[in-house]
Order: sequence, then structure tokens, then C-alpha cells
Amino acid sequence: MKGISESIDKAVAKIHALDERINSSTFGRVFRLDGSGHPKTVRGSSFFREIRAGLTTFATMAYIVAVNATVLADSGGTCECPKGSLPGCPGDAAYASCQIGLKRDLITATAALSGLASIVFGFLTNLPVSLGPGMGLNAYFTYQVVGWHGTGEVPYKIALTAIFVEGFIFVFLALTGMRQWLVRMIPATIKTACGVGIGLFLTEIGLSYSAGIGAITGGFSTPLAIGGCPPEYLDSKGECASHIMTSPSMWIGIFLGGIFVAFMMAFKVKSAIVIGIGIVSIMSWPRNTSFTYFPYTEAGEERFEFFKQVVAFHPIRSVLNVQEWDLHGTSGAQFALALITFLYVDIIDCTATLYSMAKFCGVVREDGDFPRSTLAYCTDAIMISIGSLFGCSPVTAFIESGAGIAEGGRTGLTAISTGVCFLICLFFAPILASVPPWATGSTLVLVGCLMIRQVININWQYIGDAVPSFVTLAFMPFSYSVAYGLIAGMMVYVVLNTMIWTVVKLTGGRVTPSNWHEKEVYDWGLGSRDLPGWTDGRKDGVELVDNDSAIHGATDTSSRGNSAEDKDIHALQNQPHPGAPLQVQILARPREHILPSLD
Repeated sequence: MKGISESIDKAVAKIHALDERINSSTFGRVFRLDGSGHPKTVRGSSFFREIRAGLTTFATMAYIVAVNATVLADSGGTCECPKGSLPGCPGDAAYASCQIGLKRDLITATAALSGLASIVFGFLTNLPVSLGPGMGLNAYFTYQVVGWHGTGEVPYKIALTAIFVEGFIFVFLALTGMRQWLVRMIPATIKTACGVGIGLFLTEIGLSYSAGIGAITGGFSTPLAIGGCPPEYLDSKGECASHIMTSPSMWIGIFLGGIFVAFMMAFKVKSAIVIGIGIVSIMSWPRNTSFTYFPYTEAGEERFEFFKQVVAFHPIRSVLNVQEWDLHGTSGAQFALALITFLYVDIIDCTATLYSMAKFCGVVREDGDFPRSTLAYCTDAIMISIGSLFGCSPVTAFIESGAGIAEGGRTGLTAISTGVCFLICLFFAPILASVPPWATGSTLVLVGCLMIRQVININWQYIGDAVPSFVTLAFMPFSYSVAYGLIAGMMVYVVLNTMIWTVVKLTGGRVTPSNWHEKEVYDWGLGSRDLPGWTDGRKDGVELVDNDSAIHGATDTSSRGNSAEDKDIHALQNQPHPGAPLQVQILARPREHILPSLD
């Protein structure tokens, strides 16, 4: 035993030495890893920690390879039914064959697009945030714009044309500072509520059947219903007809993918999330079990046949660059409808999600912006246009990036690692796409736990801030949309506070609501500070993101012992004199409560 222990110690020492060597190299300096000697080193970051965080993000995002393809295939894509056929062409062999090819095309497109977008975004912004086709946006694209198997008002090809144009409109808005202004015009308390709402949204996803452990399901008599039954006991309405909370896969996901991972995180076990996902996945691959991912059903056989290939590459044949540019007649009206529809949803969804992820990884500055925000928004926008060339719905920052951040990801190397995994997935898709949803469901719940901690920073003292914030955080999971949650919260904020302001104004300040002095000062003007940094030569507008300065604030430290994993990030709203803009100060202080570490 002593010899084995010494061998393990030597191996660990060698890995640590290699880690330090990479950190101090030119490569480490590019990403500002701890020990690189860069004047703005990201303390607490290291090569292997970033790789591990990237693997964690990929493990929680891997489900999109199959799920996104399934959702987008429901739009019908480029497959066409013979005239006079019912929607979906039931019984039409040619259409069914086209649908199989379409789904495989979209699997390749999703993996390639997610890999490309994450690598480019990570390299240009040095943020640990990965991009991919948005899971809420793809459903909006399929079921509300194009319609199930093309039964909507906008054809598939014209919808892709609208998304392509939309991306360039977003680039213009980012370069002119309008997307940054959109974030700044949102009250700080609602922006905080967005992060909490996304945490609840992640939790709901993690508890669902499609991408989680299956503990809840959509109800008929109630909005949600308790689940946990094996899939064969789900009725036509999607509810559990019997055997509630008896699914073996759900309990494996809860205990090994959730409680066991939380246990390891309590003792700061490195790669705890990856270990949990890996154990549950491997346990779910044998077929002769009650919790197999490959049951003897039509869907299970299809997954198993794909899994047996191990290495396979399917080229994109039917959805690559299929935009419709002939916009004469009704096509022009359909294009305008699709463009307007996507613009108002995507600009809120994409912008709010990216901002929330930047805030979660601790890089939001005192003015409410984050370094390289213009480049980040532009990259996100360009990837939306590129995504349409791949036949996909709009690309956005993935909220599952929070899992990698929780695992210790601090730089763009995390996003690049995730992107490389997606590109590898192009060739090893049978293996990487066979991670069952119950393997990652509890991970999403744990990430939701990490994100909901910022609920204490919402201004609960004043009703004009508390109610809109609550509407925002509650509406996101229940509407299954970040955009709709933010729209609902802002609508309540504007209406409620306008009514209160009118009363205060008409009475000359003699009648004021309770705790009026606790309200947050709101400034939504478009001033010089709202423009991107490159317009006035601000230095931080062209530098790579400095995670360390955001995490540590005014704390001046140089040792790894004071790194980010030993700190909590708190947004404290200061109350300046009336009329002054709201300031958000990021401070670091010792941890006062025991929660999963960033280490």
C-alpha cells in the first residue's frame, strides 16, 4: 500500500509540475493563467482546472446535440409533404426517410456550430462561457414561427434568412452600444433577479424528463405534476398514470449524480461533477437493466445502433446554406414577420443570458458592464448568422456554462475546451451523445443552487423593486423563457413605479409609499458611459477580460491562497443622493456559509 501511495504522490506531483509549466508559458500568458506573469493574472486559474471546467460544461451541454436536432426536426426542415397530405405526412415513407436524414444533419450541425462558437467566443473574450443553439429559442423557432412540420406562418428557409439578417442587426446594435444600453437600462434589482430566475430555470430543466432526472412532468389539471415514473407509464397527456417516483434512473441520478456529487464538493474533490456524470452514464449503458439508456424499444434501438458505431461522421446534406433570398410577394411579408418576431425575443433572451453568465463568473464592473462586452456581443451576434447557415435556430450563451464556472472555470480556455469537445463529438457523437439526461439533471439542480444565492441582493425592502423582481424570477421557469420572464418583470416595474411616481409628483412629495427611501435610484439615460469602450479610447475596451479585478474588487492580493475559490462575490447596491445613477460594487469577502466550492 505504501508503494501505491508513493506512486500516486509522484504522479500528482508530475501533473502539478506540468500544470505550473504550462501556466508560466506563453500559452498561459495568453489566457492570463495564474503564474503566467501577466500584470492582470486571473488568480486561481490553471491549465488543468480550466480543462476540467470545460469538460464539466460540455457534459451538462452534451444533451443539446440530440435534443436540439429533435426539436428542429419537428419543424420539417427542408422535407416537403406531397400536396393534400396531413401535417407530418403520416405513412409517407419518403418523408419519413427525409426526416431521418434531416435529424442526422442537424446533429452534425449542432455539434459543429456549438464547437465553433464556443472556441471563437472563448478566445476573443477570455470568458468561461460557451455558446450553442438556445434551447428555448429552438422551440420558439419550431413551434411558434415555422410551426410543427411547417404548419406555421413562416417557411423554414425564410425563417433562416431572417435569423441571418438578425445577426448583423445585433452586430450594429453592439457596435453602437445599444445592446450594452439595453442591459444598463434594466434596473439592477431585476438584473439580479434574472440570474436567480435562470437558476430556477436550470433547476426546472434538471428535474424534467427531456433533459433531466424526470422528477416532474407537465400536467393537464395542474401546470406541473409529480413524475418519476418509468417512461412506459406516461399517458398521452405526458403525466404519470401510475408508478410515481419509482423510476430507477431517476433515483440513480438523484443519489449518484446529485447527492454524491454534493458530498464530493463538500470535501472539495476535484472534478466532482464530471465524476458524477461519468459514473451515472457508464452505469446506464448496459442494456439488461431497468435503468438502461438503450431499452428494447424503437427509440432505444435507434440510440443503441448509433452508440455501437463508436466513431462516425455524418456530413450535412440538406440544411447547409438553404436560406431563401427571393423575397417577392408573400415571401417578403413572411420574412418581415419572422425578423420582427425573432428580434424582440432574441435580443432580450441572448443579451440577458450572456450578461447573467458574465455576472455569475464575476467580471461585471461597477458601471454594470463587463470588459470586452462589445466584442462579446458582436461575437454572439455573428454566430447567430453563422448558425443560420448551418440550418439552426439562434445561438446564445448557454446557461449550463454555470456548471463549468462552478467547477472553477475562470478564463476563455474553459469555453475553448468545451468547443473542442463538441468538435470531437462530430466524430465520437455515438459515445458523447449517449450521456443520458438523468446523468446531468442533478448537476443542473446544483448549478441552480449556486446561482440562486444572489437572491439576497434583490432589493426586497421596497415594493416597487421587490414585486417586479419576483415576477421576473418566477416567470422565467414557468414560461420556460428568459425573454418572457424579463419582459414580464420590466412591464410590472414600469407600470407600478409610474403609478407610484405620479402620486408622489402630484402631491409634491407629501404622500410617499412605505420604505420610499429604500428604493433603488434608476437611471436609464443613454450617456457617454453607455457607449462601447472603443468609441472614446478607453483602455479596458480593448483589453482581454480581467477576471481577477472583478473578483477581488479593491482587495489587493497576490497569493493563490486568496484566490477566487476562497471568496464569495457579492453585489452591493449603494444608495447615493437622489438623481445619481445606481452603482453596483463588486466586493470579495471571506466565505461565511458552507456551499460547494469553486475549487
